[in-house]
Amino acid sequence: MLPLAGVRVVEIAQNLAGPIAAEILAHMGADVIKVERPEGDDARRWGPPFHRGTSPGYLAVNANKRSITVDLKDRAAVERLLPLIGEADVLVQNLKPGSLEALGLGSDELTTRFPRLIYCSVWAFGRTGPMKLKPGYEPMVQAFSGLMMMNGDEHGPPTRIGTSVLDFGTGMWAAMGVLAGLVRRKETGRGCVVDASLFETGLAWLKGHYASYRASGAVPERHRTGSNRVVPFQSFETKTGPLIVAAGNDRLFVKLAGVLGHPEWAKDPRFVTNAARVEHRDALLAEIEKIFATRPKGEWIDVLEAEGVPCAPIHTLPEAVAHEQADALGMIQPVPGDDFSLVGLPLSFDGVRPSIRRAPPGVGQHDAEVAKSATRWPAES
Repeated sequence: MLPLAGVRVVEIAQNLAGPIAAEILAHMGADVIKVERPEGDDARRWGPPFHRGTSPGYLAVNANKRSITVDLKDRAAVERLLPLIGEADVLVQNLKPGSLEALGLGSDELTTRFPRLIYCSVWAFGRTGPMKLKPGYEPMVQAFSGLMMMNGDEHGPPTRIGTSVLDFGTGMWAAMGVLAGLVRRKETGRGCVVDASLFETGLAWLKGHYASYRASGAVPERHRTGSNRVVPFQSFETKTGPLIVAAGNDRLFVKLAGVLGHPEWAKDPRFVTNAARVEHRDALLAEIEKIFATRPKGEWIDVLEAEGVPCAPIHTLPEAVAHEQADALGMIQPVPGDDFSLVGLPLSFDGVRPSIRRAPPGVGQHDAEVAKSATRWPAES
């Protein structure tokens, strides 16, 4: 049995962030009922391409759900929706800020009427503040949060990250908040309000950059494939294409220096520590680039992996999803009764699996004996 079996979720959401939160709960076993407007979720029409008239983007975030249509402009239809919400454990919504409140379906109203309900809202800019009522989509929030400014070539313009990291990340935060609410409700008997926003997710993804800025007073520069704080930690061109090399500590740099035929670098004061390598990055990277250009990518991967130096080719999307590692993890799953398959979310459980596709982290069983007396942690003295 999946962990959320018996939990019912009503999703009044569209596009990506709200639906991905509900889909995560569905993969954990929750019964998710998606409420769509009569013409359907806007994301159904995001294309081409289309699969049997529906956008693959819609299919990608709405697995393992049931769907109903409700015209929220019809007061009688809204009244008929209330009993369904009252029977639910969780409501997930990401409609235009203020729209559900205008219908009497806001968090204050519904949690007062249904005290056990966990009400989860996904916002563009957050529940409070001067921009709380401002709607938004992924590209504009990537720009506004500073995320776009930190992405791209160091000599080029700010660049949008090519996948919807804010939508997907905010959906993850929202799902985690719901899980925490379900745990607390077991003790208190009361639900709660969960809020997550794309703007907060963008700021959270920049926490390392902000820490560097606070420590140095300098805004970190963009780096095309690597890091401003770890060297070498980036791509290098070989005879047959680029290769990522990540020597993330001094021990790995010693191994890399040996592979590259320069073991003396490990004792060179300019390169002996990561801080020294960052200071002298231009001189070091110029030497490394010349060496990597002398051999094919495959040969470099073989010798680097033999010495335990982390490295990886830069795959295209078809190469990544066709790799035997993706297959071993079961990430590509067919939609039953159809000829379509999708990449599952990385979430799986030992035992019964979702009927459409699986999605991480793996949560299974272990064989260790549980001490009956250890019911609370930390132990009370």
